[in-house]
Amino acid sequence: MAIVDVRSTGRLLPAALLRHGIDCVQVHSQHPDVHMAVDLDGFVDNIRHDGDLAATAAALRTYGVGHVIAGTESGVELADLLSAELGTPGNGMSRPAARRNKYDMVLALRDAGLAHAATIVSADADEIVAWADATAGYPVVLKPVSSSSTDNVVACASPEEVRAAHARIMSATDRHGMPNTVVLAQEFLAGDEYYVNTVSRDGAHRTVEIWRYYKCRVPGGDFVYDYDEPLAPDDPVARQLETYAHQVLDALELRNGAAHTEIMMTARGPVLVESGARLGGGQIPEITTRCFGVNQVDLLALSVADPDAFDRVPTTAYRMLRHPRFVALINPRDRGVVPSHEQMAEVRALPSYAHTVMAHPAGHVLPRTVDVATWPGYVILIADDPAETLADYRKLREIELDHLYDNRPGQ
Repeated sequence: MAIVDVRSTGRLLPAALLRHGIDCVQVHSQHPDVHMAVDLDGFVDNIRHDGDLAATAAALRTYGVGHVIAGTESGVELADLLSAELGTPGNGMSRPAARRNKYDMVLALRDAGLAHAATIVSADADEIVAWADATAGYPVVLKPVSSSSTDNVVACASPEEVRAAHARIMSATDRHGMPNTVVLAQEFLAGDEYYVNTVSRDGAHRTVEIWRYYKCRVPGGDFVYDYDEPLAPDDPVARQLETYAHQVLDALELRNGAAHTEIMMTARGPVLVESGARLGGGQIPEITTRCFGVNQVDLLALSVADPDAFDRVPTTAYRMLRHPRFVALINPRDRGVVPSHEQMAEVRALPSYAHTVMAHPAGHVLPRTVDVATWPGYVILIADDPAETLADYRKLREIELDHLYDNRPGQ
């Protein structure tokens, strides 16, 4: 098995595959996510792709590689190209850029007759302003065309804000170190936002989990992710989201591998925000299995190692065994520090507490939380009764607001 750019949740794949007796080779793309750590352990070899597709494919053939999968967003395009070159199970190649380029993604949905957001790309801010005035109205959302992790995603309420955001995006590089040569603008999708995590094999899709995002306003007027909660598989909204998500995967020709699909439930029904042809980020597989009876990492490994067993998995693969709440930590002050293990004891004492991931070591100086990149970390709460996770969530927010990030070095 070859994994391109083993970062984020992709770092869990080698161990999952090894449990099936499958060894892994890591391929390093030319433009990985510069903000994510890379893991070099546990691989038969680490191969750097220098732009010569045939040479990289030849190196993989020496190991008898039978599958190529993207380990994170930056590996999506190269994984597809290598699969096509090797003749291994992969994705449709009639428009492969649609699985990375957000404008091509919208065009693929349009051509498939699926609901999609009104969208334009342009290097000219005035062209976007004219389009917004004539078509989308305000607010309008601007973002890089091929980045990830909410990088430079801005909701603009006026022509002046469009011009300022456009200039900022055009002068920046994306998370993969590439210059932004155009800016994508989309209509603002009003509604509730969800994500659907799936695994596909030969065009058959399996739904692993469906969650709703909740956001809140923080000091300064920014909206940030607050917490996520899952939908039961028999929830009518979940069924509608699942059907639409699978149609999106078909339109994008995603036939093999994992996907993380973000969808806004609008007044006209589900509309795609974007779909990533890779594992969803921030996963703790054992916790997901505890709550749903399945997790995306292990199901992806199963799809490679035992196709017959994968085929026996129901289309809706998950069940609601327990009720989790994924809580994004929020530093409400202009300055703070990551709390120590001892200081986090008050959080760990919450009855539904299950797990914590911190983005930095204890004592690290924190800026005020304004986006995903400035999260201190996250806490997972789990209970049989969702009222318990709600009560503990409220207590956690009180602890944060009162003192959690206040132990500043030198004071």
